[in-house]
Amino acid sequence: MDMMIAGLPLWAFLAACSVMLLAGFVKGAIGFAMPLILIAVLPSFMPAQVALAALILPVLTTNIHQSLRQGLAPALASGRKFWRIITMTMLGILITAPFVVVLPQQVMFLLLGSAVLVFAGLQLSGWAPEIAPRWRGPVELLSGFIGGLYGGISGVWGPPSIVYLLAVKVPKTEMVRVMSVIFTMGAVVLTLAHLRSGVLNAQTGLLSALMLVPAWIGMALGYRAHDRMDQARFKRWTLILLALSALNLLRRGLLG
Repeated sequence: MDMMIAGLPLWAFLAACSVMLLAGFVKGAIGFAMPLILIAVLPSFMPAQVALAALILPVLTTNIHQSLRQGLAPALASGRKFWRIITMTMLGILITAPFVVVLPQQVMFLLLGSAVLVFAGLQLSGWAPEIAPRWRGPVELLSGFIGGLYGGISGVWGPPSIVYLLAVKVPKTEMVRVMSVIFTMGAVVLTLAHLRSGVLNAQTGLLSALMLVPAWIGMALGYRAHDRMDQARFKRWTLILLALSALNLLRRGLLG
């Protein structure tokens, strides 16, 4: 009989650790894309619900840490500075979450994926949008609200926020911090929701806890890459991962 760890065969557990190590590295280096990598790969060798449970604690704890990496005061300052996008993201999620069972997620995936892919492609080609200071408040509100509306029914609310932060040229360290504050709020909601749904139970909770080790090792290595990366390279890799995120959304929209 194969050795089992947290309900998985040993080979599947070790494979999950390897994927989590990679996802942690990307998270530390760029500031997002951990769920993108995990959801894209883990279900290929474990049930989708187990894969979802496995990422919950790593996503929650890494986002909290990135939010507070420079200390509580900078995190609070970023929260005050970008309160519009944070507030509107959560408002959008609250509005659309109750409709998750009646709205076609595939359509939303296609709409969001198409818009993000076009933006990332234009940016990678050299297009650099400028948002006049007097329009930044309204655009920030709108980007947060759109992200929240999509997030409530799809679980994906990051891309519009990332698009806005790139457009206003937020420095890479602050950008990662602001994204992490937004993602932390979503991760808290996700954790509570799946404790209630039963997806996160004694067995899957143990697996998620064990995944903290490779996630944090990977993130520590990613931090070293992030600290050595200049702003231009950071932006380029962020856009590449944003494009990959968009392609993943389109895949989910087309294939279900």
